[in-house]
Amino acid sequence: MIKSGYFKKHLRVDLTAGTAERVDLPDAFLERYIGGRGFGAKLVWDNLRHRDFKIDPLGPENLMVVAPGPLTGAYLPSSGKNSFVAIAPATGLYGDSSIGGSFGVELRQAGIDALSITGRAPVLSILFIDNGPAAIVPMPELAGKGCLETEGIIEERLGTHSIKTAAIGVAGENLVRFACINADWSRNAGRTGMGAVMGSKNLKAIVVRGHHDLPVHDIEGLVEEARRATAYMRDHPYFKIWHREGLMAVMDYANDVGILPTRNFRDSVFPGIEKINSQTMLDHYKIGDAACFGCPMSCGNICLVKDGRYAGVVTEGPEYESCAMLGSNLGVDNFAAVLAANQLCDDLGVDTISTGNLIGAVIEGYEEGILTLSDLDGLEITWGNEGAVLEMIRKIAHREGIGDVLAGGSRAVIGIWPEMDNIILQVKGLEQSAYDSRAALSMALAYATSDIGAHHTRAWTVARELEEGQAWSIEEKVDTVIYHQKLRPLFDMLGVCRLPWIELGLNERHYENFYRYVTGNGLSLEQLLGLSNDIYDLTRIINTRLGVSREDDSLPYKVHSRPVLTGPNAGRVIDREEFQRALSLYYRKRGWDENGIPPAGLEDKFGD
Repeated sequence: MIKSGYFKKHLRVDLTAGTAERVDLPDAFLERYIGGRGFGAKLVWDNLRHRDFKIDPLGPENLMVVAPGPLTGAYLPSSGKNSFVAIAPATGLYGDSSIGGSFGVELRQAGIDALSITGRAPVLSILFIDNGPAAIVPMPELAGKGCLETEGIIEERLGTHSIKTAAIGVAGENLVRFACINADWSRNAGRTGMGAVMGSKNLKAIVVRGHHDLPVHDIEGLVEEARRATAYMRDHPYFKIWHREGLMAVMDYANDVGILPTRNFRDSVFPGIEKINSQTMLDHYKIGDAACFGCPMSCGNICLVKDGRYAGVVTEGPEYESCAMLGSNLGVDNFAAVLAANQLCDDLGVDTISTGNLIGAVIEGYEEGILTLSDLDGLEITWGNEGAVLEMIRKIAHREGIGDVLAGGSRAVIGIWPEMDNIILQVKGLEQSAYDSRAALSMALAYATSDIGAHHTRAWTVARELEEGQAWSIEEKVDTVIYHQKLRPLFDMLGVCRLPWIELGLNERHYENFYRYVTGNGLSLEQLLGLSNDIYDLTRIINTRLGVSREDDSLPYKVHSRPVLTGPNAGRVIDREEFQRALSLYYRKRGWDENGIPPAGLEDKFGD
């Protein structure tokens, strides 16, 4: 039973009609879907059913859900997460992306548990939620502004700095299929193209100001549980490393174990690693720390380029994914150039993972003779050519020349140059993130079965398999993927970061206790995981209704056919037959049929 933890309010905005109304969320909905990704999946599912599963991701009928969780903003470690959910422009399928920082906390403090947005504003506008009430404010003067400048202009226009803003850049306005949403300067909801959804709605930013106290059932119990969890984290031997280096610590690790994307995943060990690793960052660029709300890890790195070509570039980051995809994956061994590319992506509002993946494919395609200099608008882009990389990022965001093709994502590129299908690493149209899977069957299976496409946050199993599980049976690998896919949605539903669990081993039972102390609902961890698993079933149902089947749960050509060149995994690929056996076992364990289709009656669980 829900006793506290929610305001029980859903703000529904229709940009076409110019309306915003607050409606009550029933207890049964809160108990069933918890928050965050769970709220989003259910509301998107209902919208799809209402429209007979015919939705243009860039049409006004596509519903975008913005939802924190019941733990967002509560007194506990790393409670700053918020989910954006819609049918994804990048894939045409279910999509979501989470963002840290404090935006979701402000939304909660405004008394909102879920925000849903449909329609299209007649002119470029912002949505201003002021402690509950909301207004659609035309601001056409924001057209063409970067994410960072947009935030400052809005603060000046509204006459206050006491707001949190989630904005899109030029890429979102231009409907780049992997445009992202930026908040808190350098925090991004990066994957699946949520920024393009906002752009299609003529919505430049969502601006929130909130002053409500958050409802908590047992504040004393929560504080004590949070102290125990924080003490464990601070005593962990890796805590100081994560505080000092953040996710940049993964650069050396990934290179050492042979999973670092190098020159468009041709290889998985980068010869110039010492020039773009965390030690270089610490020695020459880092000037401060940054943290999401309530996070003792404080894993954000504020970096400044002090001199040279990129002098004055300052940003929070890069994190591992950005450094790998814009650095080693493109053959760039200049950390200052990586910082400049990261800042440019943030300001223009494009996902660093998809951007680095596609530019790497272009370089290889040009080298292989698939693309000509004319195709590239005369821009001779080669490995390590940092100036050309920055220009390509700009061309993508502005949809200029070859950038207009790349802005359509992997499928658009392959549609024009079919031979690029053997070069681009993507699943279901989403470009693969920065962990080579040729040495780890479980990671390959995780990419293939991810509901949003080839993204690591659905199940990051690669480290455990390489370190512990080389002798694992296929069943053990499949079980590990499914467990991750049960637990990780729960973090997004609750509104918390996964890093304390995945990096420091914070026990899952803490989240059972956090949820009970905040809401008064005494569900066990097993029951919570059951609800989380239901969301994975629901997003699979959404995707199968939109045409997904077994052939879509496949791996990029390189993963099966182009062996790793050097390093500890030299010569390795994923065997096709072994992968198919693992996929069949995965379907059986999930209760889906041999084509990956959930049983027909399962839809009834998600009715009104």
